[in-house]
Amino acid sequence: MWTVTEDDLPNIAIGAGILGTGGGGNPYIGQLRARQAMRQWGPVTVLSPHELSDDARVICVGGIGAPTVGIEKVRDLQSYHALRAIEDFVGEKATALISNEIGGSNSVEPLIAAAKAGLPVVDADGMGRAFPEFQMKTFFVYGVPCCPMAVADEKGNSIVVRETISPVWAEKLARAATIQMGCVACYAVAPMTREQVIRTAVPNSLTLARNLGHAVQRARDAGHDPLEAILETCPGRILFTGKVVDVDRRTTSGFARGSLTIEGIDASHDQVMLIDFQNENLVARVDGQIVCTVPDLICAVTTDTGEPVTTELMRYGLRVAVLGFPAPELWSTPEGLAVAGPRAFGYDTDYVPLAV
Repeated sequence: MWTVTEDDLPNIAIGAGILGTGGGGNPYIGQLRARQAMRQWGPVTVLSPHELSDDARVICVGGIGAPTVGIEKVRDLQSYHALRAIEDFVGEKATALISNEIGGSNSVEPLIAAAKAGLPVVDADGMGRAFPEFQMKTFFVYGVPCCPMAVADEKGNSIVVRETISPVWAEKLARAATIQMGCVACYAVAPMTREQVIRTAVPNSLTLARNLGHAVQRARDAGHDPLEAILETCPGRILFTGKVVDVDRRTTSGFARGSLTIEGIDASHDQVMLIDFQNENLVARVDGQIVCTVPDLICAVTTDTGEPVTTELMRYGLRVAVLGFPAPELWSTPEGLAVAGPRAFGYDTDYVPLAV
């Protein structure tokens, strides 16, 4: 058990930006929103899954929409309104909240709702990274029902999807509603039990985000290499280092889709990396050869400061290091790969685990 205070938020934002693989919503905006909530309603207690009570009712909350829109149309308390909508529908009150994903601003979305509701947050999430679609959660891969779910916007609208034939259909219906809500909304899913959280969630992810950010900040202050600090905290490797020379980005069907091209420098001299993204980075190629794919993490950070660069802020001229991290074990099973492996995104290639 620990307590998230305002002082923790910059570190969580950096760490969640790294783990977000380019998506999950702008982490700086999320940090500002969480700071506002904590100043108004106080800090938030964080519990490990095993610290939950036997009768716990844990509600997953998160943002849904296009990150390119989210930096202009900033969320307010939609996650709290979605929480209340699902509680009213199922007739149960949450005893704790959990993040849908640890990436970007979604890492702090439950902190915002929890601060206002006076609830703790579980040190875990449903991805261990960020993914663009609702069904791509370890919760649902391993049998937790995806419905009922509530979706809320900033205007006061909320809808409840009572039942769907699959998590994919929950994504389709929630995405359609989100597009009508202006491509930025929040959702909440019916409560999970303690056993379901322990069995299906990626544990210790909020702590990992905080520790990653702290390592980066400490390296900057000491004049050390922030990339080394990142890799010492979360084992992975540098896939490529270079200068961004092209970004093809568009907002379509409620997602930020496109690709970016990086010309190599230093150890990557005379090479070119191409990364495809759908909110998050999906596949990285060097000179046409695939070097990393989902569900492994493909993360771009600035070479000098280790600052994560999200897909909506990627631009020409940035010097970036592209880091690769192995996916959480829950994604490397046949069930996990069927939902979030490269073929799930339409790529005609099998998943090859990243060697570290």
